[in-house]
Amino acid sequence: MSGSSDGPEDKQEWRHKDIPRFVVGCEEDEEDDDMDQVEIDMKSDNSREEDMEEDDDSLRGQIVVGICSMMKKSKSKPMTQILERLCKFEYIDVVIFSEEVILEEPVEKWPHCDCLISFHSRGFPLDKAVEYAKLRNPLLINDLNMQYFIQDRREVYRILKEEFIELPRYAVLNRDHPEECNLVEGEDHVEVNGEVFPKPFVEKPVCAEDHNVYIYYPTSAGGGSQRLFRKIGSRSSVYSPESSVRQTGSYIYEEFMPTDGTDVKVYTVGPDYAHAEARKSPALDGKVERDSEGKEIRYPVMLTAFEKLVARKVCLAFKQTVCGFDLLRANGHSFVCDVNGFSFVKSSMKYYDDCAKILGNMIMRELAPKYSIPWSIPIEDEDIPIVPTTSGTMMELRCVIAIIRHGDRTPKQKMKMEVRHHLFFELFDKYGGYKTGKLKLKKPKQLQEVLDIARQLLVELGQHTDCEIEEKKSKLEQLKTVLEMYGHFSGINRKVQLTYMRKGKPKTSSEEEDCKKDGPSLLLILKWGGELTPAGRVQAEELGRAFRCMYPGGQGDFAGFPGCGLLRLHSTYRHDLKIYASDEGRVQMTAAAFAKGLLALEGELTPILVQMVKSANMNGLLDSDSDSLTDCQQKVKARLHEIMQKDQEFMQEDYHKLAPTGSPSLVNSMNIIENPVKTCDKVYTLIQSLTSQIRKRLEDPKSADLQLYHSETLELMLQRWSKLERDFRMKNGRYDISKIPDIYDCIKYDSQHNASLSLEDTMELFRLSRALADIVIPQEYGISKAEKLDIAQAYCVPLMKKIQLDLKRTHEDEAVNKLHPQYSRGVMSPGRHVRTRLYFTSESHVHSLLNMFRYGGLLNEENDQQWKQAMEYLSAVNELNYMTQIVIMLYEDNNKDLTSDERFHVEFHFSPGVKGCDDEENVPLGFGFRPASSENEDKKTNQGSLECLSEDQTDRALLVSDPINIQRKSPVIRNRKTGSMEVLSETTPNHSSKGGTSQRFLQSCSRQSPEIKPTGGLELFSMLAVKRFSVSFARHPTNVWTANVKSSDPGCTACPLTCVAFRRHCMTDLR
Repeated sequence: MSGSSDGPEDKQEWRHKDIPRFVVGCEEDEEDDDMDQVEIDMKSDNSREEDMEEDDDSLRGQIVVGICSMMKKSKSKPMTQILERLCKFEYIDVVIFSEEVILEEPVEKWPHCDCLISFHSRGFPLDKAVEYAKLRNPLLINDLNMQYFIQDRREVYRILKEEFIELPRYAVLNRDHPEECNLVEGEDHVEVNGEVFPKPFVEKPVCAEDHNVYIYYPTSAGGGSQRLFRKIGSRSSVYSPESSVRQTGSYIYEEFMPTDGTDVKVYTVGPDYAHAEARKSPALDGKVERDSEGKEIRYPVMLTAFEKLVARKVCLAFKQTVCGFDLLRANGHSFVCDVNGFSFVKSSMKYYDDCAKILGNMIMRELAPKYSIPWSIPIEDEDIPIVPTTSGTMMELRCVIAIIRHGDRTPKQKMKMEVRHHLFFELFDKYGGYKTGKLKLKKPKQLQEVLDIARQLLVELGQHTDCEIEEKKSKLEQLKTVLEMYGHFSGINRKVQLTYMRKGKPKTSSEEEDCKKDGPSLLLILKWGGELTPAGRVQAEELGRAFRCMYPGGQGDFAGFPGCGLLRLHSTYRHDLKIYASDEGRVQMTAAAFAKGLLALEGELTPILVQMVKSANMNGLLDSDSDSLTDCQQKVKARLHEIMQKDQEFMQEDYHKLAPTGSPSLVNSMNIIENPVKTCDKVYTLIQSLTSQIRKRLEDPKSADLQLYHSETLELMLQRWSKLERDFRMKNGRYDISKIPDIYDCIKYDSQHNASLSLEDTMELFRLSRALADIVIPQEYGISKAEKLDIAQAYCVPLMKKIQLDLKRTHEDEAVNKLHPQYSRGVMSPGRHVRTRLYFTSESHVHSLLNMFRYGGLLNEENDQQWKQAMEYLSAVNELNYMTQIVIMLYEDNNKDLTSDERFHVEFHFSPGVKGCDDEENVPLGFGFRPASSENEDKKTNQGSLECLSEDQTDRALLVSDPINIQRKSPVIRNRKTGSMEVLSETTPNHSSKGGTSQRFLQSCSRQSPEIKPTGGLELFSMLAVKRFSVSFARHPTNVWTANVKSSDPGCTACPLTCVAFRRHCMTDLR
């Protein structure tokens, strides 16, 4: 197959046109030219044949889709958005029936159409629509006769019951039929035809158009009733003291379902697609929550496998392609409580794209053959996730596991103090601190109690200088100041930890020997800052979008095209996704922003966080107490401090002590530092200069109202640096090496976000502190290999076990998130699913996990050249920055025996995260090892080096703003099936390049290979499909997550994702 093709098989059904072609049919006051257009758009079958004989391409084989509904519905925003997209199909025209024609003209005068979208609403003549359908026999998107049943709740419940769809327990009171009307009302219950419903229960009119639904409460809860109605302004229900049921009319009485105040609205587009949104239940308080644009707040939710099957059943049972219904999630079950018929999602661009594409394909599939339109059913290449692996084989993607560090944050700050006052001990006991000897306080109520204690002790210190309060006044004032910041507690940006010390805090200097007191005390650690910044949110969301490239069909604009890759897997219920995050606020918000980008969600992060991110604070899965060090870690820190306190240049002996693994990144940093004490002297002097400059700025009247990044003030910035200045150099003249990460943290933040201050010598401080941090931070997790493993086990053994369990469950083919084979027409692989597990955590877990993989004996560097080169790349990485990722991908070859080592294939991908503008020269090139293949053997390439890709140059980032055109034809052709697995043949496109270069586009991350070309014409690649995936390293041009950061962040620049992949033919190697 050549790099591009103009054949008819390559024509897309989704054609962009300048002007959408839909008109309003048969208005009396239309101009003649408009009437001519209507006549063209509504040609009969005979006139089409005549036109085709005339070979008029502009009029050949157009399919007319008629929209027959009340004008309020036809011209609504969702309908307009979908019709505009539907008109982009080359052979589809849309005609909207005018309301005047629908209401006043006989059906014989209604416009002709080949496909009819018609649905009932208040005032719509459904009888006439049925008559028209019998007359013209168009393709019906939503069955018309079934819409009579949808208007009667009794019929809706009957049909649901016949389909074995779970309903709340109910009974029907038919006052039209006395034999079915037996009502006995008690004080706290009602009995309907022998069925007893204790309060609370629900009373619904049998007419679906009547929205006056009442909920009756028991006397123990105050009695009365909540009266629901169609939304009026900001109200959807009101409370009434009336407790008696209505005495006229027919009703359905049903058991009240406790849903925790949330309803789920489900919208189907055909039986294989459903979009679900949650909203606050109107029964809760009757107030409609609206956003800044006045729209009711709803947010997308995940449907369980069972709920997805229910959505399919509802769509088919009522014969409504476009159908909405209500779900109640209660007591571990999901109940359908209403079916609305034709309904659209109100504001989701992705839904509009999906809906139009599904309807357009459905219409073309049914009608294109009838009118001899040159259109073929599009093959969804991603239906079975068969993809090339880095080893050059075609296998099925089964599992994706990612461990990701949080995004950009404000500097973390910490203050420690020893407390002995009885009020602190009472608080420690109140919240169960003695059970484990540790206590973490994050809730607003708890933090308020700590603040109250600090205020009380400061008052007593001010009134009585001789009182027996042992806590230092300066520490108490700092505790009070920090807890009073922001004016309220959110539990995300501050926390207090208390640790019980039986013999008090150990002395740290001879000066403390005399003042040290015996007896127990509490170590109070106050932490604040560390909030996810707006830049961090952008990073996470953009990485989520780029992460779609890890899945089949994921190329081009982050797989934003409807129906491709991950989004199709997800919308067709074959994606088993779970997202976990530690209990840190910045980590949880990173996970929510990533999920928003990954799944093309819309809206704020809070509802996404609540619905989709699981708290993983169980058995230390993603959380760890960084202040409780293991014995090994304490010894490592002590040795590290000893080496870094030598006032002399590093000797060869020091290199062996500090970098026994020979890591190039460590050696380079030691070469920069030369003398650690002299370097610390320089850093301390630079910090003094910085604080002096900030003080001068504060004295300048022009800087009085200066706002820094993320609403920080110069006063707060000065507090940050003044504290570091005090803490870094101790009273004995030695330096506290543990403060180096904090110094680097602050200067990196200010260099990136507050560069507009133009403070002197900041880049020199950044350079020196980074060199120091590049030694201290990774070596705190172990200096020798044995120490690294010892400390890593303390951090991430639970996570390693969970990863192993994720892979094992995939291997066992667990029946989750799979379509039922009997209900899966239109999806070629209902039994397939991809399991995705995303774990968001902090730097400590990422360091530890990498050490486990590197030094845990997974593979032998001496025997495996590919693994050796991957390890060399990791050793060259000096920092695991924000959004660092470790990705594990599991593939399966269903044609291989279950016991064969070739049945499974595991890949590791790694990215050191974001980078700044000054990192370009320091980014290591991670060209990995390409395993031998039949193609390589013929060429006799060196198996220990990267195969010559003819002219591959350094990879180049492609900005998000650059338009990308996608050709949908896959270079991998399906030619026959063997059992349930399709056998794939490889085709070789012509290799071409511009200017003698061929830019690689995510060779080891993207999973299929349509040709992708930027607007300028440069072909990013046009290489053999399998061949390009065997390259182990690629710079990721789509992952430019900081490109959208505002210009106020001059230090932030685009960061290509650096991937290194190494393989092993056996899933059990991860042990």
